[in-house]
Amino acid sequence: MFEDISKVVLLSDMDGTLLSTDKRITDSDRRAIEHFRELGGRFSVATGRTVQSFDQYRSMLGLKYPIIMYNGAAIYDYMSGKTLCSHPLPDKAKAYVTGIMELMPDVGGEVLKAEGTYVFSNTDYQQLHTRLCGIEPYYKELEEIEEGGWLKVLFAMSPEDVECMELLVKKLGYGDVDFVKSSEIFYEMLPKGVSKGSALAEYRKLSGMEDCTFVSVGDFDNDIEMIVEADLGACPANAEDSVKAKADLILTRTNDEGAVSELIEYIIERCRK
Repeated sequence: MFEDISKVVLLSDMDGTLLSTDKRITDSDRRAIEHFRELGGRFSVATGRTVQSFDQYRSMLGLKYPIIMYNGAAIYDYMSGKTLCSHPLPDKAKAYVTGIMELMPDVGGEVLKAEGTYVFSNTDYQQLHTRLCGIEPYYKELEEIEEGGWLKVLFAMSPEDVECMELLVKKLGYGDVDFVKSSEIFYEMLPKGVSKGSALAEYRKLSGMEDCTFVSVGDFDNDIEMIVEADLGACPANAEDSVKAKADLILTRTNDEGAVSELIEYIIERCRK
């Protein structure tokens, strides 16, 4: 599986994995990624972020390979400037969001489309998410956001309210969309069957990727499917217990200590053997 490092593709989650708590890429991770690429390895990321919110990291990483975005709802190629595949929510997602907001009107929320982010409930938690992403969203009432092209909906709220929303959507029974917890304060609506794991399965089919070995690393619930789908799934020491239970490799370093560099060291050693 690790006979040829040039056939190894490493897909890393961003927040909580590659990014430190203060949203930086550690020097050790940056050096390790560069060394991995010098040896022929292929590095990219799988993130819940949009094209716009990831752009601030693009230059420092210098990625040549497509990126999994919107928690798996799209694969985007910065080299060509094209979306290679996307899976939007059904149009009825707007009615679903309306129903949720009627029952939980105090939560924050945004709709993510390929052309940008539309904030429809700008609470303190939502403003926190906007700052973390470093973007300038559009501000619109929910009814003003046109159906079609919704790649995901993010709800921002207190951890206690996340638990309430998890129970609520189960009771509402929206069977043609999926929901995933992406942090302690973020809960997301995604197209049915779409995850970072389903996107990784599509990634394998991209030109030049068919016979590669895929390694993934992530820290939260929205990374579990990707970790399971990969040939080797890893997680940093700060990962949720639910993620550690599914990972093939639990790293000893946290995202603040260079967990990705530890994983790259492991890959290089496996290839040498």
